[in-house]
Amino acid sequence: MSEKDKQNQDVEKNEALSEEQMEAAEEQVKKVVDEALEEAVEAAEEDNLADLSDEERKIIELEKALEEAEAKAAENMDLALRTKAEADNIRRRSEKEVISARKYAIEKFAEELLAVVDSLEQGLQAKAEHEESKAMKEGMELTLKLTLSTLNKFGVEQLNPIEEVFDPQLHEAMTMVPSPDHEKNTVIDVFQKGYSLNGRVIRPARVVVAQ
Repeated sequence: MSEKDKQNQDVEKNEALSEEQMEAAEEQVKKVVDEALEEAVEAAEEDNLADLSDEERKIIELEKALEEAEAKAAENMDLALRTKAEADNIRRRSEKEVISARKYAIEKFAEELLAVVDSLEQGLQAKAEHEESKAMKEGMELTLKLTLSTLNKFGVEQLNPIEEVFDPQLHEAMTMVPSPDHEKNTVIDVFQKGYSLNGRVIRPARVVVAQ
């Protein structure tokens, strides 16, 4: 490094130090001025109070006490309002959670019962060739009807979207096939029926969709 560069660095350092010293000095002056102003205000108030009668001083003290009390009351009111708002939010969240728990309490049970419904529906697809099998089939039909009716009483609805427009929120597309007899995205066959509980899908319908 040349001597000139060293001199330039020293100058820059000195300038930086000077700026820092100036800022520190300004802060110090500001602090001294603020303190002096505060002391002057207090002294002026004391002088003014000294010139007042006992009754006037008492009135001023009472006014100050009133101002402090009003400020404290406003602070307490603000705290009370915020506390009430938070309590209301907690209450509303708790109510929603209770309602949700009641609406979907049987979800796991319903899902397990769907396997029974699937089994009954698959059994009914078989042809009944003998009187005994026909009687058994009639019994299965009654059992299926009763099971679906019971599920429906508790908010479980069957989704059988044949000929409906495919909805990815309700249906699961197993495959898509060309179908000149159907519009695009129409459900043309249902592999497995879906179910919802109080409007929430617990099992989407598995379907074939027109391409």
